[in-house]
Amino acid sequence: MPILKSSFSPSRWLSNPHLQTLWPVFFRKNYKLKTHLSHEILELEDGDFLEIFLTEIEDRPIVLILHGLEGSLNSHYIKPLIQSLFFRGFGVCFMHFRGCGEMPNRLARSYHSGDTGDLQYVVDHLVDRFQQGVFGVVGFSLGGNVVLKWMGEQKESVSVQTAVAVSVPFELAHAGQRLEKSFSKVYRKHLLSSCQASYQKKFQTMESPLDLKNINELNTFFRFDDRVTAPLHGFSGAVEYYEKCSSRQFLKDIAKPTLVLHAKDDPFMWPHTAPTLEELSEQVWLELSENGGHVGFVSGSLFRPEYWLETRISDWMSAQ
Repeated sequence: MPILKSSFSPSRWLSNPHLQTLWPVFFRKNYKLKTHLSHEILELEDGDFLEIFLTEIEDRPIVLILHGLEGSLNSHYIKPLIQSLFFRGFGVCFMHFRGCGEMPNRLARSYHSGDTGDLQYVVDHLVDRFQQGVFGVVGFSLGGNVVLKWMGEQKESVSVQTAVAVSVPFELAHAGQRLEKSFSKVYRKHLLSSCQASYQKKFQTMESPLDLKNINELNTFFRFDDRVTAPLHGFSGAVEYYEKCSSRQFLKDIAKPTLVLHAKDDPFMWPHTAPTLEELSEQVWLELSENGGHVGFVSGSLFRPEYWLETRISDWMSAQ
């Protein structure tokens, strides 16, 4: 499929990529759901667990949602999308990656950008429980990378009909490099501090298998991934982790309709981080906008902002 020019047009007062990225974080974080969610714990075969949240499912096609790095149900983009999809007639399942819910996970390992096994487990669980296939899956940022990698790995056998991925770090090494430049250092500092705090909180109650005297000295994503993420998840280091888990290499193998929403001015990536036409399978629609920031895409007026993502994603799912 050709690379599509996005219909998104930013608000004049939010044309800057950093304003696009930060506005919904600060002004939409207390979104109130009108739909009831049930909370469940899924026990995993390795002795760990996952937390999921479910809307009413009966007689509705199921959409599964994955959050980004250090995200949760309370991330600004999650609850509005759950509400939008539910109003369109979908049943929704939201999945916390290991340790991102209210309780630290039990094992030393956590989650990472290529962790497709837990996604497959949740899909299989939903199929077994509700006796219907999962219709679609949506991932944001790190979760979007997981979705695209999973879709490419599974090829024709993938157990969903469609997928959407938003603001994806297609090349993990690029994202780490970009977050060391200019104002993007602010995002790196915030996210890395959260990752460090999660590590410290978790290993207060269990012994860490890593020989780390001061995790706060790991002040870039490459250093953190090289000393923490990679060894906890079976990689020799950050280089191998980035090479094996970056989703860009899997796009050519995706066999089900997949929409990828990306802004050229995303401050988490370089403009050239987005894949080229030659790297996309015939089932991938890459929809590029000039503006939008990272999981921003805010239009409308100052007093009536409009959040384009949930409308675009819901439109896609309804059309599929």
